[in-house]
Amino acid sequence: MTERKDELAANLARVEDRIAAACAAAGRARDEVTLIVVTKTYPASDVRILHGLGVRQVAENRDQDAAPKAAACADLSLSWHFVGQLQTNKVRSVAGYADVVQSVDRTKLVTALSSAADRGGRELGCLIQVALDAESGERGARGGVAPDGIGELADAVAGAPGLRLDGLMTVAPLAGPFAGRQRAAFDRLMEFSSRLRGNHPAANMVSAGMSADLEDAIAAGATHVRVGTAVLGVRPGLG
Repeated sequence: MTERKDELAANLARVEDRIAAACAAAGRARDEVTLIVVTKTYPASDVRILHGLGVRQVAENRDQDAAPKAAACADLSLSWHFVGQLQTNKVRSVAGYADVVQSVDRTKLVTALSSAADRGGRELGCLIQVALDAESGERGARGGVAPDGIGELADAVAGAPGLRLDGLMTVAPLAGPFAGRQRAAFDRLMEFSSRLRGNHPAANMVSAGMSADLEDAIAAGATHVRVGTAVLGVRPGLG
């Protein structure tokens, strides 16, 4: 356990140095960017170590892994983010432990999340996941709503009991006009964020950037970066 703690501490320090350097290069204060550590495929013991090292924001993408992990770490002061594509039959479970759902991409999901949050007496933060590879009316290959659907979906979240509209999220697309152009993709997301804040001023969270491209996201203006591999190491196989 001591060896793993040393490994995670060293990795966290390297990521912190990258975030600090990217903030400095962009003329931003370090406290403008929040690190979310993506702990998917890693055990609750790693989450406990990370908490001891000062991490307070963690993310998961599969309910079957996240629910027992969140339960095992219920005594820790953590904010749990759900970042994966979410099926409506998993909503009740996710609404029981997640503080923020970053992958809201359709009205049916808004309705289900609202019902579950309201029933549980909780308020769930929601990010609209934007698919920069999706045509009008379509969902992206990795989830997300097409850009022209942001406004309608945001209004639905804002008007739903138990939900709070926090902002936008994207994953750098693997296809389409922004493939391989992470900075351009994140710049476009910031344009959408600016528009969204015109109608929903409090929805100022922008979640973008991962281990390989967090510098591009910070340069564009992201408020949150989601980092897994650079902190926890290369993920074990999901056989």
